[in-house]
Parts: sequence; structure tokens; C-alpha cells
Amino acid sequence: MAFDFKKEYKEFYMPKKKPEIVNVPKMNYIAVRGSGDPNNENGAYKQTIGLLYAVAYTLKMSYKTDHKIDGFFEYVVPPLEGFWFQEGIEGVDYTKKSEFHWISVIRLPDFVTEKDLEWAKETAAKKKKLDCSSVEFLTIDEGLCVQIMHTGSYDNEPESVDLMDRFIHENGCENDFGKNRLHHEIYLSDPRKTAPDKLKTVIRHPIRKI
Repeated sequence: MAFDFKKEYKEFYMPKKKPEIVNVPKMNYIAVRGSGDPNNENGAYKQTIGLLYAVAYTLKMSYKTDHKIDGFFEYVVPPLEGFWFQEGIEGVDYTKKSEFHWISVIRLPDFVTEKDLEWAKETAAKKKKLDCSSVEFLTIDEGLCVQIMHTGSYDNEPESVDLMDRFIHENGCENDFGKNRLHHEIYLSDPRKTAPDKLKTVIRHPIRKI
């Protein structure tokens, strides 16, 4: 049976519907950076997702090609994730979507190296006729965070963020946003197939003890 990150690491992908504190270890990702309103139908964000999945599935199916990855085992491609920020704002302001900057990512198994990613980018570019040059290998060490399972529309996320903020203050912590510590979302539902009120999204914020 293929290794499924969501099932094997439930503490990072299946949090409760109430805030909890978690220490997130260093992880490797494939990533693409961009900016603008993610809801624009023909915008950069939707194109980015296509690039990420093209490369992610090329790596997943590499064992059927001549490119052999040391330590490879079959796995389920992890869910799409996003790190979001806006200039001059702590966290995010959902009313100013056009000012979003984002880093869209998909987690990589630890056995995937930068060399393997370069092979996957070249292979996906040829097969899918895509420009994969913007896809990068990214390592993120989130550390101490608060997270919650948000169920519902993305526009209703502030309600869950308010719960998180109250929780951390009650537990002797505060938000710790910065250049490398960003608002983080993990998308467990496909918005093309799921009603807005049923969407499941992990929301995670960096924190520090006061």
C-alpha cells in the first residue's frame, strides 16, 4: 500500500476543530512563488497549481522510468499547501486579495533530492509542454505553531483565526509572523468538487512563548 502522509502524520494534516499547539519539523517541498488574487480564473495562482502537480506526479511515477531515486517507495502525493503574506500586514487581510503574495507548495518525501527535482522539471516540461523553470526545491522549518481544522469557505477563515488568537494568548504565547514565518494553509478538499461550506483547510500560524 502506498505511503500516505496525511494518514501517517495526522498531527500535521488532521488537527482538531479547535486550536492546538504543535511543533512542526523541517520539511522539504516543491514550491512556486507568485502574487495576486488567487481567485482570478486565468491568473498566476491557478497556473502555479498546474505546474506543481505536473512535477509532483512526475516524481511519484519516476519508478516507472529510467530515473531511479535512492530510497524510493510508492507514496500518495501530499495535499497542496500555501504560505501567504502581504506587505506591511501581520498575518493576512482577506479583504485585500489582490495584494497577496504566496508560496504554493507540495511536500516531498525525504528521499527526493534537488537533483531529482531538476530531472522531474525537465521531464514534465517536455511531456506536458510547460515552463517549469519557476519550480524550486524549498526547505521550511516551521517550529512552534498553532493550528486548527477550518471547515467552510476560505472567506470565513477569520473566524477560525480569531479562535487561534484567543487560544494562544490564554496559553502564554503570541503570534510570531516574520519573513520566514507565514500564514500557512493546507488544502484537504478540492474546491472544484466540494461545496464551500464543506471545505476542509488546515490553518497554521507561527507562535512563540511570551
